[in-house]
Amino acid sequence: MEVFAPFLEKIDDPEHHDRAEEVLEWVAEQFPHLGTKIAWNQPMFTDHDTFIIGFSVSKKHLAVAPEQAGIIRFSDEIVKAGYDHTKEIIRIPWDAPVDYNLLKQLIAYNIADKVDCTTFWRK
Repeated sequence: MEVFAPFLEKIDDPEHHDRAEEVLEWVAEQFPHLGTKIAWNQPMFTDHDTFIIGFSVSKKHLAVAPEQAGIIRFSDEIVKAGYDHTKEIIRIPWDAPVDYNLLKQLIAYNIADKVDCTTFWRK
């Protein structure tokens, strides 16, 4: 998790910092084979050098970026969890619980769907 320390240090709000750290640690524990890196100022998890999931923060939410394919696949579940989303990100409000089951499904989907992917992003 040291790779994410510079990202986490920039989060001023202690509660937001702790929540972001908790989510990143959870992903690392659940999917220990995934690589970790900071790219585009965001913590990301990769598998065989292909993007699996990334995170960013704003004043109002933790943003989860599973690529558009993951959002399309789990759109109903995202809405049922009470989260807003765009084509590229899911917004988890800071005061809302993290749906770890949904997060696990998004990550597992990307790992399986991109098993033969040879590029960082889907084409």
